Amino acid sequence: MNIEIERVPESRLESIDFNNLRFGDVFSDHMFEATYKDGSWQDIKIRPYGPVNMMPSANILHYGQGVFEGMKAFSYKNGKINIFRADKHYERFTRSSKRMDIPEVPKELFLNAIKTLVNLDRDWVPKSEFKSYYIRPFIVGLDEFLGLKTSDKYKFMIIAGPVGNYYREGIKPVKLTTMPEYVRAVKGGVGDAKVPGNYAASLLPAHLAKEQGYTQVMWLDAIERKYVEEVGSMNLFFVIDEKVITPPLGGTILPGVTRKSVIELCQKWEIPVEERRISVHELIEAHKQGTLSEAFGSGTAAVVSPVGLIHHDGTNITLDMENMGPIAQRLYDGITSIHHGKMDDPDGWCMLV
Repeated sequence: MNIEIERVPESRLESIDFNNLRFGDVFSDHMFEATYKDGSWQDIKIRPYGPVNMMPSANILHYGQGVFEGMKAFSYKNGKINIFRADKHYERFTRSSKRMDIPEVPKELFLNAIKTLVNLDRDWVPKSEFKSYYIRPFIVGLDEFLGLKTSDKYKFMIIAGPVGNYYREGIKPVKLTTMPEYVRAVKGGVGDAKVPGNYAASLLPAHLAKEQGYTQVMWLDAIERKYVEEVGSMNLFFVIDEKVITPPLGGTILPGVTRKSVIELCQKWEIPVEERRISVHELIEAHKQGTLSEAFGSGTAAVVSPVGLIHHDGTNITLDMENMGPIAQRLYDGITSIHHGKMDDPDGWCMLV
């Protein structure tokens, strides 16, 4: 599929302070867009980053028929750029689209659009190994109709920009709390899809958690309110008796691409890893017994983020509040080394541009 390219008259690159990047508020010169109508993707182009025209009756504004993805590119050896695990992000994007009854974007279009956009704005990719280039593909329903139905018209877009650390405190351990009065997802819902409503519904609990001095909410299951699921922006891992344990995917947990990478690296390095249900009460007991040695989250934005404290119903599980544990550190170093070409990529995780 040919992509029409309209270049910016003048780049904004010189106005960007790459030494003081935050997460998600700087966008590069160009963006990609394609329109789905009459049963096919068409009007495929890259144009200067800017406003999108949308009618006030558009489906996405009222019923939220949309999906998005989050992925990263990194400076790589020999002047290349690495778009990390693009195929797995495409698979998740497709699963999310199917759940929301949105037409599938062909894989060739998805990957070619990202490669072309990244290559066009390649000077925006930070050179520092502690920074990256965040890529946000998304689809929104555009039907001008206030009745509840699947749209016939969609816009597929990709925007991107250089980012610093997701957490402003960098990789210092985060503090989590449970909020059993709120739930994130139930089986049969959309907890395993990357859709706007999941995140919007988490904002109030997250706001309350921050008011209480915590970084984020550690979600518990919606039925028994005791089994650990995930954090709003991360999957979770715990090291108990030298075994890495993470909650299993089962329809309520987002299948993280970094989560998958962590599990695969543990298997490669012969670190025992297990996907199973784990209750907050088991964590408390393991902490009392001294067998819980680490907790950490994984995600595209944060990569690997150590957890220093977990609060539940008046009880604190306090771990190292200053540093990553040894397994989390090894995983962080390993994944970031693959990002930048400092470690071999025998499994084809890197798509180079």
